[in-house]
Amino acid sequence: MNFAKEVILLSVTFLSLLPVSLKADEGMWLLALIKRLNYVDMQREGLQLTPEEIYSVNHSSLASAIVNFNGYCTGEVVSPEGLIFTNHHCGYEAVAELSTQQNDYLKNGFWAYDKKEELKPTSLFVSFFIRMADVTDRIQAGLTANMSEQARRDKIREFSDQIIRENNGGGKYGVEVQSFFKGNEFYMFVYESYPDVRLAGTPPSSIGKFGGDTDNWEWPRHTGDFSIFRVYGDKGGKPAAYSADNVPLKPKYFLPIDIGGVKSGDFAMILGYPGSTDRYLPSWGVDQLVHISYPAWVEASKSAMDVMRRYMDQNRKTHIDYASSYSQLANYWKNRAEMIKSLTAHQTARKKRKIERRFARWARKKDHIARYGQALNMLKDFYTASNDHAIQQSYLRGIIQPSEMIKTVLGRRTKAFLKNKNYMQQPEAVQKAIRDQIYGRLRELYAKMDMTLEKDLLKKQIALYANRVKPESQFSLLREIQKGGAGSISSYIDDAFAHSLFSSLDRLTAFLQHPDAAELNRDELFALAQNLWKKYHNPPKSYVDKKKERRKGYRLLLSGLRKMYPRKKFYPDANFSPRLTYGKVRRLPRDKRNDAKKNYYTTLKGVIAKYKPGNEEFDLPAKLIKLYKAKDYGRYVDADGSLHVDFLTDNDITGGNSGSPVINGKGQLIGLAFDGNSEAMSGDVQFDKRRQRTIATDIRYVLFVIDKYAGATNLIREMKLVNE
Repeated sequence: MNFAKEVILLSVTFLSLLPVSLKADEGMWLLALIKRLNYVDMQREGLQLTPEEIYSVNHSSLASAIVNFNGYCTGEVVSPEGLIFTNHHCGYEAVAELSTQQNDYLKNGFWAYDKKEELKPTSLFVSFFIRMADVTDRIQAGLTANMSEQARRDKIREFSDQIIRENNGGGKYGVEVQSFFKGNEFYMFVYESYPDVRLAGTPPSSIGKFGGDTDNWEWPRHTGDFSIFRVYGDKGGKPAAYSADNVPLKPKYFLPIDIGGVKSGDFAMILGYPGSTDRYLPSWGVDQLVHISYPAWVEASKSAMDVMRRYMDQNRKTHIDYASSYSQLANYWKNRAEMIKSLTAHQTARKKRKIERRFARWARKKDHIARYGQALNMLKDFYTASNDHAIQQSYLRGIIQPSEMIKTVLGRRTKAFLKNKNYMQQPEAVQKAIRDQIYGRLRELYAKMDMTLEKDLLKKQIALYANRVKPESQFSLLREIQKGGAGSISSYIDDAFAHSLFSSLDRLTAFLQHPDAAELNRDELFALAQNLWKKYHNPPKSYVDKKKERRKGYRLLLSGLRKMYPRKKFYPDANFSPRLTYGKVRRLPRDKRNDAKKNYYTTLKGVIAKYKPGNEEFDLPAKLIKLYKAKDYGRYVDADGSLHVDFLTDNDITGGNSGSPVINGKGQLIGLAFDGNSEAMSGDVQFDKRRQRTIATDIRYVLFVIDKYAGATNLIREMKLVNE
């Protein structure tokens, strides 16, 4: 083989592994760059809008209707009166908070047939995206190649703070400056947040969560994963805290809804707030995930779920109170378990090593070695040295995350208050205002905590941590506790809950009236929480130093890859900034579990086929069954005579995209994205163009449930329905 042919062959092989725009369905694209990078491809795929109709700084656009929902999901405005769709699992925490044993909205659903009936959760917000700007040149002007990583970070923070102050409108807007391509580019994003968001409707869990943990991340799906909220502002349309005088928001734009249905090959784009991907993760990082971090995470999560499930099954109040925490834990537990399988089956680490070998050859060239020659070694050194820390963090997270006592009651906010030496020096009126705010939050927390569950959860999780983490690496208090021998962990926690200020709201309330530092320092639960948080947030210096080198190595790797292939359209990893992904409605190979004629959608017939009376995951409301038997689907019936429930696209999404609108080529809403498929769970690290799918609830099923099942025609009348 001659040299020229060898170079061409290597280039083709390399490019087949890189996360670049080889297919229309790959990539989460920044909205301001759509016109330059993607518009021609999108037109070819079926887009009928202009770039300005998708995102515009000066005019309303599709982007004006897309919201960040409570910081972890996406929603979309669907009416001129501020009505918002998102996923049922995104609104789950708010619905759980509003639920009681007498009004169990999780189990029975909730529908506001008048705006006066809408319910306000304690804390729920949406943020509208206003604009973005490239600030790379401004920040890079203050950086030099020979800066230390800490100096570099300090300078970036200094410039970012300046940019934020210049663009926040005197506090009117939220402004973020975010890093892209591992510190090679920087963009500013401006948002406006609305804190008065109210529940307008949600189906019962037997529709909105149908299939439960069994069907999660699987296809075929039969889930009506949606909830409805409404945004309120003051009479001038500005953000305002909850008030009975607030009025429904008049949005800049809302999405029309297409009830004509979808078919395989239709154009589909998704706008939303994808949370986190690591498509450029090196092979050593993949190995750490597969063999170290995720197995520990899976074991710790399953251990906590078993404890929580036992108490939730015994008491409906406990079930309601812990439903959201359990659901989040179960979601990530299955995600990480499937990630291990997928990354292993797809030999992702081996593919990454091929990329790294080719990069190493390029970096050894005379013109590149001074800048890029050590990039891979920096990454390798970090991951090789951080395995023990990865185990530690995974099992620590397994203690903190499920425990309301540690995570919330004894979280950072409470610690900051209790450790505030200036509190007692404040005027009594100020002290009282602070106490009242703290009391209100504590009353909510304690009303929903099962102390027996919390105690057993800590026993189980700390014992697991003690058995899995090297003794010399454990938090210091645990080493002291275990000097008592077998059963010492259980005894310590029993004693802590028996005597702690924090095991009773009355005790804690009395203490807060006259805080005593000596009494607080003797409290065993407080000491335990202090140790856990300190260990979790204070890694050893050796790890911190290696992490700085990792940041530099990552930055150089991305810079080098982009120089190697300057004509290729690289896309940045997800980081909760607004993005667009586009592709098509697309099937998977035929699945015998699916009743549909083609395996890109499911129908209500398949829902009924899964029905198991009394089963928490597969029970169904009697009225839904009645509507099915009568084939009473109204105007939401498909041309084939069935009611479509969920469908597939090949869009590139991740966590945070939950609730995102699936939009057709005319800019009309056709579905709500809510999940991915287990066959491509490695997608956060390596996109699989053959297997990766987005699972969406068909908008016609959403409207059918609102209209025919719930009879909430008041909500339907607000929306703009089209049939094209």
